[in-house]
Amino acid sequence: MKYDIIVLGSGPGGYVTAIRASQLGFKVAVIEKENLGGICLNWGCIPTKALLKSAQVFDYLKHAADYGLTIKEYDKDFNAVINRSRNVAGDMSKGVQFLMKKNKIDVIDGFGKLKPGKKVDVTAADGKVTEYTADHIIIATGARSRELPNLPQDGVKVIGYRQAMTLPSQPKKLIVVGSGAIGIEFAHFYNAMGTEVTIVEFMPNIVPVEDEDISKQMERSMKKAGVNIMTNASVEKIDTTGNGVKAFVKTAKGEEILEADVLLSAVGIKTNIENIGLEEVGIATDKDKILVNAFGQTNIPGYYAIGDVTPGQALAHVASAEGINCVEKIAGMHVDPIDYGNVPGCTYATPEIASVGLTEKAAKEKGYDLKIGKFPFSASGKAKASGTPDGFVKVIFDAKYGEWLGCHMIGAGVTDMIAEAVVARKLETTGHEILKAIHPHPTMSEAVMEAVAAAYDEVIHL
Repeated sequence: MKYDIIVLGSGPGGYVTAIRASQLGFKVAVIEKENLGGICLNWGCIPTKALLKSAQVFDYLKHAADYGLTIKEYDKDFNAVINRSRNVAGDMSKGVQFLMKKNKIDVIDGFGKLKPGKKVDVTAADGKVTEYTADHIIIATGARSRELPNLPQDGVKVIGYRQAMTLPSQPKKLIVVGSGAIGIEFAHFYNAMGTEVTIVEFMPNIVPVEDEDISKQMERSMKKAGVNIMTNASVEKIDTTGNGVKAFVKTAKGEEILEADVLLSAVGIKTNIENIGLEEVGIATDKDKILVNAFGQTNIPGYYAIGDVTPGQALAHVASAEGINCVEKIAGMHVDPIDYGNVPGCTYATPEIASVGLTEKAAKEKGYDLKIGKFPFSASGKAKASGTPDGFVKVIFDAKYGEWLGCHMIGAGVTDMIAEAVVARKLETTGHEILKAIHPHPTMSEAVMEAVAAAYDEVIHL
């Protein structure tokens, strides 16, 4: 069978690429070995948000009295919470199936392996191998949970994010190794459900990629919620021979032994580039990533790669943008390379974190003279009325030209606010233009305007 474009993998990179290619008039197929929508839809971004929503509602029930409400009895049903999350994921996956049909994209079930000459062999579940050809083949095979040699995952006592979503029963004690977005979100979920959670982070701060002010606030909020946090610490070895798991943690003060029912390893991701035929085709890789140019082209003509398998940020929205860029370039359209400096990152714990652009530290290292403004949600009428006064918005501008260098938020619902900063930076907006754009009151979003006003010594409500 011959296609214009074959996409290997149907995550938020692959399926979006396929749809955009179909819109542009190409005959398209997608190869998928497991679930349409990939990890993001089935085991990542989407079902975790469902879990976190359950945690939030449970939290509301605990604090109902703060809102003048009386609830006599309430409890959680851990399995029902897990089931809700699975149903959300299932519905979304069906949604992608519908989009494939609507856009006349062929879905080929099985494991795809690239061959020279723009061919792919697909092995179906029954072992039958079928060869397909295409003018353009796009690799979008994504990534999985990274295993450290001293933390081998057995899927029961030592788990990755997939098992963390479907545990058969709620653990009494949980150790989370790594405090990036995945580690923090699960730590928050299980803590909210009543599990005793300890985070072990190798770096000096939790959520280490964020601005230091954000990290410090997150640490305060999580400790207040009852999460134990160990920074500058690493799990050297584990012992799973007893009932639960023992973790031997190296700290500045010496070795500490932690005991728990389950240990979640959230130390990053590993790309899915094994056994997909890269070597046979001669596609160049470096440090576990497929090397591509600004439009996803590999070193071999006709073969492309997007998403987590390539060097950019491993985020769903980056994969989608790269895929669209890649097929528009194939279609001969005028395409600008992606600006990786203007990609927002979000963490959906309580409080949420959202950020884009440079941190204060990175901006200083680049030699900028800075104007920095902060506005705490404790001074926001909407935040106070909502009972969510924790957190702040921080903005960073170049004092010389007024360029908006970075925006960092922590608080309730900030993941839905960051797009303002992304769009403004895309349009090369200055601080004064944000100030003069009238923001609605009372909202969480006006904190952005207030933080900008603080940077320019014009703040009203502080």
